[in-house]
Amino acid sequence: MLFGNTASADGAAALLKDLGLPDTAVTPQVDALNKTGSRYLKDLKLNISTALNAESLGKKDATLIAFAIAVNEKNAALQEAFETQARAAGATDADVAETIACTSLMNANNVYYRFRHFLHDEFYDKAPAGIRMSIMANPVLGKELFELVSLAVSAVNGCELCVTSHEKALLGHGTTKQRIHDAVRLAAVIKSLVAIL
Repeated sequence: MLFGNTASADGAAALLKDLGLPDTAVTPQVDALNKTGSRYLKDLKLNISTALNAESLGKKDATLIAFAIAVNEKNAALQEAFETQARAAGATDADVAETIACTSLMNANNVYYRFRHFLHDEFYDKAPAGIRMSIMANPVLGKELFELVSLAVSAVNGCELCVTSHEKALLGHGTTKQRIHDAVRLAAVIKSLVAIL
């Protein structure tokens, strides 16, 4: 299920069910929120529903972006849940593998380009990166979605130079600002979900 029924019961059980996770996936953080009837679980459930169902993204792209953030954050349960949802929306083995590769590559680039940005040093700015990025040349996901996943991961990892570069490339591909916004909002919401799972 892709969080289509936001009117269902609130709480930990409903959140986990919508994610496709078993009741046994309740963490101490989720349990603490659930025991006190925290309104945040309802907010989080609604935030996930809104982000995953953004019209500009579509189900396949949205779940692949969510999957990328789960990979980035090393959350195995969410990786499995979002991979299952992405495949149900038409993602192939190649799509899933390239999303993993893109996420890994962005981790290298985000660290490297944050370093350059922090120092503002001419030597480092002009030094060749020496990071091989051949998968960017002809991505299975298509250049636009590859850039969108790259932007989402870079936003989560806090790399200003990468975010700026990928946003510019996306606009060059004709991507709307709404789609860019929705991808980054989705990444932010999945990051918030990871914090309690």
